[in-house]
This record gives sequence, C-alpha cells and structure tokens, in this order.
Amino acid sequence: MRTLYFDCFSGISGDMVIGALIDAGADPFQMEEELKKLKIEEEYTLSWEKVVKNGIASTKFDVILSRKPEHFHEHIHSHEQHHHHEHSHSNDHSHDHEQSHILDHNEHSHSNSNSHEHHHHHDHRTYKQIVEIINEANFNASVKNMSLAIFKKIGEAEGHIHGLPLEKVHFHEVGAVDSIIDIIGAAILINQLGIQSVLSSAIPTGSGHIHIDHGIYPVPAPATLEILKGVPIAASDIRSELATPTGAAIAAVLAESFCPLPTMTVESIGYGAGTKTFRNHPNVLRIIIGEMQ
Repeated sequence: MRTLYFDCFSGISGDMVIGALIDAGADPFQMEEELKKLKIEEEYTLSWEKVVKNGIASTKFDVILSRKPEHFHEHIHSHEQHHHHEHSHSNDHSHDHEQSHILDHNEHSHSNSNSHEHHHHHDHRTYKQIVEIINEANFNASVKNMSLAIFKKIGEAEGHIHGLPLEKVHFHEVGAVDSIIDIIGAAILINQLGIQSVLSSAIPTGSGHIHIDHGIYPVPAPATLEILKGVPIAASDIRSELATPTGAAIAAVLAESFCPLPTMTVESIGYGAGTKTFRNHPNVLRIIIGEMQ
C-alpha cells in the first residue's frame, strides 16, 4: 500500500505540507492548473523554490496575493529568498501564515517579520461559500472529499471556540486565498502521488504565546488545540507556534494513525520549509512515501 508518513519533528503547516509534497516529486504545475478550477486565480500567484534550512535542502512554497486590501489582516512572515519559475515575488508565506484565524472578524497580527495582507471580502468567506467553491470546481472525488473534510474540521473548531453553529462560521485567514490554496493544493498533490494511506508522527505544537488583536494567547492557539483533540501532541521547548490550524487539520483529518515511522520500503522523501529559522534544528516538515506490506 502506497503510504505517506508525516514526520512532524518541527511541526506542520499548510505551506510546509505542499513544499514537502513538491520536494518528494509531486508536480506543482499540474496542481497550479487544477487550482484554476476554483476560478479565483486572479487573486494569487504561486511560488516555490529550493532553500536550505540548517543544512537541509528543502522546498519553500508561497502564495502571493494579488491585491492590496481595503481592510486587512496583517500576517507577519519572515521570508529569506525569492524564486522564479514563471512567477516572482517579494513577500512570503510563513510557517504560521494561518496561525491565528481563530478569533473573530477583526484584524490581528503575529510576531514574525513581514506583512501579508488579505482583501476584506476574502478575509470573511463563510464555511458555506468555501463548500460551494469546492463543489463547483469539478475536482475528482478524492480531492473534493479531502478538501471538504479538512475545511469542516477547521470550521467545527472555529464554531466551538466562538460558540457558533458551523453554518454561521466565518473563515478569516483560513477563508483567505492562501489557506484555501494550501488545503486544496495539498489534496491535489496527495491524490496526484497516488497515496493510499496517510500516517503521522505525534504533532509538536510549540510553546510560548502569540500576540493577536485580543491580547496575548497561549500556544497552541485555541483552534489548533481543538483541531488536535484525540491526536497525540508532542512536547517542545521551542518558543514558537509550530503547528498551525491548517497544518493540524490536514494531519488530523488525513492520518489514519499517529505512530513512529512504520516498516516500509521508502520510495521518496520530501522536505517542506517553514519560514522561521531555529538555532538547533531545521525548520522543515519531512514526508516519507513508500510501500507498506
């Protein structure tokens, strides 16, 4: 059985997942074409590049939004390099690009180092609107079902935190274009690679606090922790947010079990880079793809 293993020794985020899948051999151009089915391609361009994180060559994936906002969320990202395939960019997509979508519809900021802005209309896509976009996109059943399940997981966590039913949940950063691309792009690439089962390590969430509009909140953020209910989380001394809501939801929904690296014949390995650089370990997500008997 063709199996994908998430080795989350430095956490997991949506952009790290896509970077690792590309690094393991998935075709980003095919993903780019598939994503056009969403009919929102005028809102973004995609970028991927090879970077080196603490001695490990890895792939950094970015979504670059096309428009300046009227009302904006501020995301703080610290991106080091630029990549050109047919797209170019000068801003970046952080390990924590969706880290604090858990709060209400106000703008908020994070303590990284580069602003990433979202148009007001797209900050507040509802769960229902996102479901409609996916259903109308004519993806194959596997991609559609994976995408819907991941968004539902996040929507239910949002609703629980806010005390709202799912249909009344507004997605802020997760509803913004970058996170829509991360979730659906990951589903497209996993399907493209012919993955039949997904396993994962325990998820380190990091430690410390994040600064948002409502004050200082603990890590893991409330929505991330809600998403990870029932999932083994790993202790970490790193004072940073390692698992973002989107990354947590991808693992929580897709992984059939959380375990040490299983017995398998390894076929490919991919490293997806986060933006932050830590002193003592590479800030990458490792995926291992192979055959399990």
